[in-house]
Amino acid sequence: MTKAVTPTATEEEAVEKAPLPRSLSGQVGLRLIGQWGARIGLAWIATLILLAVFAPVLASSHPFVWKVDGKVSSPWLEHLSAVDVVLLLSLFLAVVLLALRKFAVGTRLAVWAWITTLLAGVAAGRSAMTLWSRQQDDGPGLVFVLVIIMLVGLMGLLVAIPWLSSATKRLKLAVGVIGVVVAGGFWFADVSPPANIVYSQYREATVAGQVEWQVLPPLAFSPNDYQRDTMSATGVDPRLAKPTLAHPLGTDESGADVLSRMIHATRIALAIGLIATGIAVALGILVGGLMGYFAGWVDLLGMRLVEIFSAIPVIFLLIMIVAFYGRNLYLMMVIIGVTGWVGYAIFIRAEFLKLRKMDYVQAAHACGTPLWSILFRHMLPNGVTPVLVLASFGIASAILTESTLSFLGLGLVEEPSWGQLLNQARRADGQWGLTWFPGLAIFLTVFAYNLVGEAMRDALDPRSAD
Repeated sequence: MTKAVTPTATEEEAVEKAPLPRSLSGQVGLRLIGQWGARIGLAWIATLILLAVFAPVLASSHPFVWKVDGKVSSPWLEHLSAVDVVLLLSLFLAVVLLALRKFAVGTRLAVWAWITTLLAGVAAGRSAMTLWSRQQDDGPGLVFVLVIIMLVGLMGLLVAIPWLSSATKRLKLAVGVIGVVVAGGFWFADVSPPANIVYSQYREATVAGQVEWQVLPPLAFSPNDYQRDTMSATGVDPRLAKPTLAHPLGTDESGADVLSRMIHATRIALAIGLIATGIAVALGILVGGLMGYFAGWVDLLGMRLVEIFSAIPVIFLLIMIVAFYGRNLYLMMVIIGVTGWVGYAIFIRAEFLKLRKMDYVQAAHACGTPLWSILFRHMLPNGVTPVLVLASFGIASAILTESTLSFLGLGLVEEPSWGQLLNQARRADGQWGLTWFPGLAIFLTVFAYNLVGEAMRDALDPRSAD
């Protein structure tokens, strides 16, 4: 008779301390981070993201706080745009989310909801008080009271989130309530800078001795501060100035600080890369998924569509759009995205042609699962791998396209862009900074995304698991 073997205490402790098997995404993430190319690329991309988020904090002509004629005010807060507020709040909430990873799902959702409700309440209260000071009637006061009542009621509702039995119910409740609160907060909030911004007022007030004290950003020049008052005040032409302590990279042909425009240009580069690529990926997944799942005449029609869009010259199309409709950043994003989905569609089509015969897809179809669920919940997670790799190269391509357009003089005028600075360098003899720094920024950004793409392709390769 065989005697049962009882595990010892040491063996039980070893089993408890043994690491749990990681998911596929966790294994891919570890292999990705383990490559030096990915580390370098991600470090540069993270630096660009931080520069884009904190651009108004790092480079702005508006003092954070100053005291003029006995009054303390914050011109910097008054001139924040809605984009500035959204980016700063998004980074703050992302940090909070990472800090709450070890807590339960209900607790995390409750904290998110409380923070969002608080921010929306502050925005609504600020707007109501602004209206109250302007109009001096009972309307804004009533709005303020109604908003506070609504927020208090929502806070009481959000308290119940951690105690709901189903995680799905908690998620739906949190998303719905947070969406309503955020929409209401920004509806009531008046987050917009003044229509006419006069940068020279700060320098004139300082020269006149009206400023008792002030706290300035690290670089006290906004990207569109052309310092036109400097010529009349000091007789010094601010245009194409050499690098100094005040202007570390000098000024451009309009008198704007080059470093300030370099910092703020990161927003254009990241926005056009991510949004244009997002549009292209969404269209490619939709068209490629339908082609691969249905095959037959749908595949034939889709391939003809792929051939048509593959023949469209993107740069010439953008030049034509700019000539007819003017220089619009959002229109550029849409055009780059609409014409760049072909590669993603081909990859998704190939994956779906392979997956459509798998047993789990046939079982889902036999059970009457809706088509969208089969495509996007069952097949897409197993076929999206090549798209993720291609998307990193697509972001780099979109940044290059925008830089090329700006270099040709057909990009944005007021908004700073790296390609725009390179365009000015052609007419600025001796200003080597206008050539080197924007060109180096474009090169490093495209190189970083290519490094991440190469590392991701290696990490997703099953043969690299060993």
